[in-house]
Amino acid sequence: MAGEAAVLDQYRIADEPYYRAAGREIDLFVAAYATRMPVMLKGPTGCGKTRFIEHMAWRLGKPLVTVACHEDMTASDLVGRWLLDADGTTWRDGPLTVAVRGGAICYLDEIVEARQDTTVVIHPLTDDRRILPLEKRGELVHAHPDFQLVISYNPGYQSAIKDLKESTKQRFASIDFGYPDMAIEAEIVRHEARVQPDLASLLVAIGQRSRRLKGQGLDEGASTRMLINAGRLVGQGIVLDEACEASVVVPLTDDDDVRRVLRDAIEACVPQ
Repeated sequence: MAGEAAVLDQYRIADEPYYRAAGREIDLFVAAYATRMPVMLKGPTGCGKTRFIEHMAWRLGKPLVTVACHEDMTASDLVGRWLLDADGTTWRDGPLTVAVRGGAICYLDEIVEARQDTTVVIHPLTDDRRILPLEKRGELVHAHPDFQLVISYNPGYQSAIKDLKESTKQRFASIDFGYPDMAIEAEIVRHEARVQPDLASLLVAIGQRSRRLKGQGLDEGASTRMLINAGRLVGQGIVLDEACEASVVVPLTDDDDVRRVLRDAIEACVPQ
């Protein structure tokens, strides 16, 4: 147990991550954690899901093991594998197993990017069994009483082929995330980019206008993260239109016509 605690020390968040609540999401998560209920954070890219779970781990005083899911991720990447070393073969726990044994919050970011046969391994952890079978080791790991599983999911960005199965979705309580109202988002941009309130409000207006173009050549509009990046560039002496070009226009699309529409939308927000 002492060894597991030492391993998890590296996953503890020492300083409070800034998070500005937009609704009752903090209270809802605290209630879910009280029963160790699995939680799914649903919302668009860059709207604050990862920052939220970092804040909650800090608030609850729990280590946070984060896994960035991708299409090549295997079950062994999550649970562990046998490795060869100078003494022969040694088992090494994967990040999910580390969290299960030690009582951490395990956050699987963008779970839908993982292969569907990989996500099946989390099912026994999301019901009353709270177990993790390590088939390659012949071991059944019972979750530590403090363990909680959290996943994130962007439903608006996925094709039907890569969508989460209903058998997975229904195992989680879900918290919806969207972009906050303009006043709260401006406060977030001001704090994170360290810019003046007027510039933060202007960047949020640009973000709002870009989001109205969703479905008109854009899969998504500018995220809060993009607006913060633009603000940070301005803070380093880059003029606003160049900062928005680098942080919003170019990342969002490669289509010249859509870029032109985005530039027009940005220009319309800037006082003449």
